Amino acid sequence: MSHEPGRQASSETVLLADLATLEAPTASAAREATEGRERESTSELGEIVVTGRSLETNKPGPLPVQVLSGDDLVHRRQGGLGETLAGLPGIHLDNFGGGASRPVIRGQTLPRIEILADGANLFDVSAVSPDHAITTDPLLLDAIEIQRGPSAIRYGGNATNGAINLIDSKVPKSVPQGGLTGATEVRYGTGDEEKSVVGRVTAGIGQFAIHAEGARRSAEDYDVPDAYGSDTLRDSFAESTSYAVGASWITSKGYLGAAYSRMESEYGLPGHSHRNGVCHTHGLDLHCEAHGGFDDPFGGPDHHTALIKLRSDRVDVRADYQDLLPGFSDTRLRLSYTDYAHDEIDGDLLFTRYTNEVWDGRLELTHKPILGFTGTMGVQYTDGRFGGINVNDLHKPFPDGAYGFDGNPDFLTDNVGIFLIERRSFGSVDVEAAVRKDWRRIDVSVPTWRSTLSPEVQDLFVEWYGPDWQQLLEKEDVDAFRSRYPTVRHAPFSASLGATWTVGQGYALGLSLGHTERAPSVRELYARGNNLATNSYELGLAVGNPVLGEQGLAAEDVLETTDAVNLTFRKTGGRFEFEVGLFYQKVDDYVFARLQETETATGIPHNFLIYTAADARFAGIDGAISFQLTPQSRLTLFGDYVDAKLKRENDNLPRIPPGRLGARYGLAAGPVSGDVEYYHTFAQDEVASYETRTPGYDMLNATLSYRFDLGETKAVELYVRGSNLLDELAFAHTSFVKDQSPLRGRSIVFGMRHVF
Repeated sequence: MSHEPGRQASSETVLLADLATLEAPTASAAREATEGRERESTSELGEIVVTGRSLETNKPGPLPVQVLSGDDLVHRRQGGLGETLAGLPGIHLDNFGGGASRPVIRGQTLPRIEILADGANLFDVSAVSPDHAITTDPLLLDAIEIQRGPSAIRYGGNATNGAINLIDSKVPKSVPQGGLTGATEVRYGTGDEEKSVVGRVTAGIGQFAIHAEGARRSAEDYDVPDAYGSDTLRDSFAESTSYAVGASWITSKGYLGAAYSRMESEYGLPGHSHRNGVCHTHGLDLHCEAHGGFDDPFGGPDHHTALIKLRSDRVDVRADYQDLLPGFSDTRLRLSYTDYAHDEIDGDLLFTRYTNEVWDGRLELTHKPILGFTGTMGVQYTDGRFGGINVNDLHKPFPDGAYGFDGNPDFLTDNVGIFLIERRSFGSVDVEAAVRKDWRRIDVSVPTWRSTLSPEVQDLFVEWYGPDWQQLLEKEDVDAFRSRYPTVRHAPFSASLGATWTVGQGYALGLSLGHTERAPSVRELYARGNNLATNSYELGLAVGNPVLGEQGLAAEDVLETTDAVNLTFRKTGGRFEFEVGLFYQKVDDYVFARLQETETATGIPHNFLIYTAADARFAGIDGAISFQLTPQSRLTLFGDYVDAKLKRENDNLPRIPPGRLGARYGLAAGPVSGDVEYYHTFAQDEVASYETRTPGYDMLNATLSYRFDLGETKAVELYVRGSNLLDELAFAHTSFVKDQSPLRGRSIVFGMRHVF
């Protein structure tokens, strides 16, 4: 909860079975939904085997790609995206109770990962603070595609460490055969008394298709092992409601459609305390005691439940057409409008409200072959209005006998990006090159200035300043505000070059080189105050940062630059399959929060963090190796490791995930399928100065399902999924609040799906 003062595939990468997703697609619908995924085998329910490749290309790309879909997605789903993906090779999670979790890819999370909805940016405020949820409901997704590596730069500098594409059906891409398809699902979980219900239906009328879907999930505080000191984690409850309606006009060359979706969520923040709301700075000294004009904006006891109430409304317009324009084989359009807001509440006090209103448009044109090259050129424009940081006293009215700003600033972002991707095959070698250039400007709006001085005091001000005293004082405050919150411009440029050599017999070798420039985020630029979610006082790059000042730099001089090498070995087909990726990243001006000091006056340690830039490097390995033991069973070994170094700094980078090794045995025999998964997460001893060592842990999960076929496209499946069956007390080192938010204890989910 950001509270700053100031009214001023299964687990394996290689093989993923798409077995009757929540709503079983028809043959044409599956073709549209997968957009070029290679079909190795097809059953009567549309079973699709997906090897490591993008949903947007029909060939293996030069970057690692994971696709989680079908039964694997259904069985792994939890309330948040991070929890759903955690355990896949190279992916950890940054968790905050049961309501918010973010994926960590190759050691980094948002804002160095871009979250997409069918190729369009997903706009919420999850990149601003770890207690902010990603606005997607995994219960309504058809598939999740994880792109790792520099080729994801087509989505901008925030995709430095990859992009996660959320595939949904809210905008239909085909008319269902038979005129109607749909699905329902119900779930119950023992570990948090989860109760979930999902429903969706698509109807076709001539060339038009209409889709409606909805999901409701409610969960109490989740169980934790007794070794934590209690059997449940207080304030880890979460509930959400999501629904969407959409329609499309569909022709033989493509579709044009639109959808409206809404998500509402309410979830608790475990371990939250407002005791450090009194903290403030005197120069570079953090002081956590009330005096003078510095006081506790909350007052009263500190035992209330803190929670977030979230609402997100979104309108999407999507179109994909073939041969629409001369010389171009494909045209893709993505337009969206997002109206997001969440309230942060402590007891009965509303003290912060985050908002994000964004208009976004993206047009892509794929040209026909020119000298053997096919490519996609595109343009993206984003206009956003964000608000909420540097506020924790929204519950306090403007006082009598005062003057100054009444209200809070908005951060106005204007971004234009252009990109080009070209591909060509040279025999057994496929080459891809991509470039993107952005121009971004952030302005900060000045809040309304007002005065509630008494007539007697106003008379004194007239004597001191003259009859124009209000204009003089307002100008003085506005000038100081603009100095503290300056306009910041950046123009990042990114490029990548990749090649895949298809050796034969299923073997392939992929190499990609990338140069990515990322502009600092709003929080990294403008944070100035307490973040009680992370027990820290933060000072951004653009708000009078003394570290940059000593170096003679301004915020506009900081542009995080990553030069990366990715090497991927993969083999598909046959009894033995694998995909293993090696990566190395050299990062100049890596933006991170450096510890200035830790204050303990309130009894709860509070870190004074100053955003700065330093050189760093990341290196690691991740992947999976699988072997088909029998026609019905497969054994997979998987793991990942990241090594991060902060150059020329006497410290380590914070929240770097530890190494992990695991195994998974899967069995499919007729209507029965199941798997057992075990992995060990090692201890993390390489910690930042304000972190502590995180012990390792073992995780055992298992799934068993039985499917009743009721016809060509109809089925009922019963499944049971057990997670953390060892009831191990586990902490995620990647979490900002690892000690106050351990991972879930033992839980068993019972579910039933009906596809028609």
